[in-house]
Amino acid sequence: MDFTFNQEQDMFQNSFRKFLAGEVAPLVAKSESEHRFPVALFPKFGEMGYLGITYPESLGGMDLGYLTLTIFAEELGRVNSGFAGAILAHMSIATLPIYLVGSDEIKERYLAPAIRGEKIGAFGLTEPGAGSDAASIRTRATKVDGGYVLNGSKTFITNGPFADFVTVAAQAAPEKKYKGITLFLVEKGAKGFTQGAPFPKLGNHSSECGELAFEDCFVPDAQRLGDEGAGFHTLLEALNGGRMVVGARAVGVAQAAFDAALKYSQEREQFGRPIFQFQLTQGKLARMRMEIEASRLLCQRAAWLRDNKQPCAFEASLAKLKATETSVYVTGEAVQIFGGYGYMEEYPVERYFRDAKSMTIIEGTSEIQQVIIARHLAG
Repeated sequence: MDFTFNQEQDMFQNSFRKFLAGEVAPLVAKSESEHRFPVALFPKFGEMGYLGITYPESLGGMDLGYLTLTIFAEELGRVNSGFAGAILAHMSIATLPIYLVGSDEIKERYLAPAIRGEKIGAFGLTEPGAGSDAASIRTRATKVDGGYVLNGSKTFITNGPFADFVTVAAQAAPEKKYKGITLFLVEKGAKGFTQGAPFPKLGNHSSECGELAFEDCFVPDAQRLGDEGAGFHTLLEALNGGRMVVGARAVGVAQAAFDAALKYSQEREQFGRPIFQFQLTQGKLARMRMEIEASRLLCQRAAWLRDNKQPCAFEASLAKLKATETSVYVTGEAVQIFGGYGYMEEYPVERYFRDAKSMTIIEGTSEIQQVIIARHLAG
């Protein structure tokens, strides 16, 4: 087994790190303090082709696959988890359904400009009363002449406050439960569609999430994605890809926390010597690094399977569960190594600690991942 990146992947990682250092890292402090995402990043990422890593060149993408996308997600998460959340939501769950089941016209109208960074996407699934139980969504899609009328609301939607379009899951046939779920594209400014203000939240301050409301919102037939009732299958396909990407993002946050803790432990002195020289500190750091390496390999394994068109739902859940739980563990240990300073905003580890927790919740909680894993074990 070859665990090394090929030349193309190495070049991508190196060039992306330079881009992040020059164009992205300088924006972190201001975005975190203002609790706002700098939307001007989207065209910058689009100009470099980064928003189309997994999409074909015919649509303006790079067609580099999911393993390269995990490299992208880890490096971006290492710089800032909030930025990673906003950009990855746009690149994966917001736009992947368009690619999977959208018409050629829809792809040209929405996906191609999204890859260029000219349009920003969001994904509307979670509702006030439906999170892990996606089949229980209450947003209704009522068939009328020429299209559908949507009524309902979505919550905790990343990019929701400013998105140019939203891929929305709605129930077109409630009696069929998950077999009635259908996907639609709703544009910003559509009559009856309201995008709420950003929610204040524990971490990921540099991304924005909010509520979406649909009140007699008409959506033309042409903006239905796929067949009526086929949305749940498309959702699962999109989430499988998204979970390994969230895992890679979590690895990036954990790696940033580890790097900071290792450096600090070699500089901070107590009892006349650097705290790195104490075995308890060495043990923490060794365990942190071990967990990061294991998580990274699980994410890359899932991505490799997807790139090679092999089943990967089980491996994606393994990767997502392990990597996100590892991120919480590693960032917590980093705060502990920093001691009192770790609790202060002067150092970044308190931000890593806050940011990590969200990833055990989004795109399927840790508990849901365990259910998925157990079902696979049972055959």
